[in-house]
Formats: sequence, C-alpha cells, structure tokens
Amino acid sequence: MLEHIITSFIASGAFGILFNVPKNTLFKCGFVGMCGWITYVGLNSYYFDSILATLMASVVVAIISQYFAKTYKTPVIIFSVSGIIPLVPGGLAYDAMRNFVENDYNVALQLAAKAFMISGAIAMGLVFSEVINQVIRRSRSKPFKN
Repeated sequence: MLEHIITSFIASGAFGILFNVPKNTLFKCGFVGMCGWITYVGLNSYYFDSILATLMASVVVAIISQYFAKTYKTPVIIFSVSGIIPLVPGGLAYDAMRNFVENDYNVALQLAAKAFMISGAIAMGLVFSEVINQVIRRSRSKPFKN
C-alpha cells in the first residue's frame, strides 16, 4: 500500500510539473492524486467493480480539488487534472490496441469497451461532483420560496 501511495503522489505531482501548475500547488496536486488512487485501490480490493471504483475515486478527486481551489484561490482544473492522472486507463487502452494489431478482436473489443467505460466514469465523477457543488452553493445563497 505504501508503494501505491508514493507512486501515485509522484505521478500526480510530476504531471503537475508538465501541466505547468504553480510551484506552491505541486504538493497539493500530488495529494489529490494520491487520495483518488487510494480510494480506487481501496474500493477495488473490496470487490467493487473497477468502473464503480473509478467513479467514486473521481468524485473524491473532484471534491478535494474544489476544496483546495476555494481554500487557495486557484482554478479547480489545476488540482483535478493532476489528480485524475493515476485513474486514467492508459495501460488498458494500450492492451486493447495491441490486441487489435495482433488480430485478437474479441479481447481487443472487451478491453477497449472497459477503457471507454472507465474514461466515462472519470468524466461522470467530475461532472457529478461539480453539479452537487453548484446545488449546494445555490441553496446556500438563495432562501427557499414557498
């Protein structure tokens, strides 16, 4: 587990460097990615499907990103893009393409469909968290009218 924590932190922080985020946010970007990956690994080890685990982990990434953005007065995208990197199914997409090249179409289609669904789960998790945040923000600013 310690290996997962360290590598996900470094991967997210390193992508923050590539993404040219401010230097004072690199540690926070690594922390967001680490939290998302630990959520994914934890749920996946308790027999959750990888797609559902990715959805929940991307919601965690989005919530922490929104909190950091508000606290440190920076754009949300700085934390969410760097934090989502460990969840991206790059290896799965690579395996799908490799199987297409090797003419193993049944396996390739299965892997490609799973990579597509995981990518969709990432997008849905980020959007779902943003919608919840907007609903909470609007409910606080406007009192209910009967």
